Amino acid sequence: MNLKEYLNFLSYTKTLEELWDAHCRQMAKFGFDRLLYGYTQYRTATSLGDPEDFVILTNHCKDYLDGFLRSGLYFHAPMLKWALNHEGAASWSLIHDMMSSGVMTPEELKVFEFNKSLGISAGYTVSFNSVSMRSKGAISLAARQHDQDALDEIWKKHGEDILLMNNVAHLKILTLPYNAPNRALTKRQREALQWVGDGKTTQDIALLMGLTAATVEKHLRLAREALSVETTAQAVLKATLHNQMFVMEV
Repeated sequence: MNLKEYLNFLSYTKTLEELWDAHCRQMAKFGFDRLLYGYTQYRTATSLGDPEDFVILTNHCKDYLDGFLRSGLYFHAPMLKWALNHEGAASWSLIHDMMSSGVMTPEELKVFEFNKSLGISAGYTVSFNSVSMRSKGAISLAARQHDQDALDEIWKKHGEDILLMNNVAHLKILTLPYNAPNRALTKRQREALQWVGDGKTTQDIALLMGLTAATVEKHLRLAREALSVETTAQAVLKATLHNQMFVMEV
């Protein structure tokens, strides 16, 4: 798809699966064949929040995800540090400059060596505009078949289009329902939370759902456990942030 066709497609996408499959194919046309998108709404001064609450979309292999994400290497990644303090796009030539000048920390060097061992050494990072102090999103665009100089030439020709495609894809992702692993709600749990969000009491919800008050309390308790929160108000907020409330069936 050309730029106009792709943006039109994004406008009408209804699921993350559909969007991500198309985005991976679209970026591959420019040579970026390994993508890692991440978004958090729980950022603080010292943390990005619980990794289980991140919105993560990727087509990297399991070995890469185990090493980079699950082991915590991402926290020391030089381009992530860049993304947390900037907006826009940056070439991974920044990493090579850090290597040649010898300013990498031992932790950053470990990330560099890990990426290099799996063929992830050339690419671009896009850091998205944050809508609040608690949120941050970015995407890593890696190209295994090109060196950095070749990618920089591609970016000179198509960089503005690539950046626009990623920005619009990010904005669309923010509107779509996301079920984090181990954070999914059942239909009954979601319905109960929706009524809470409407200001209904437990007795009201029991009447509306045709259940006993005890059963409603059970659904709310399980919803809190599923979302890893302590209060029902937190559960409503977290479900809302992940667009899990009042979801339209597709």
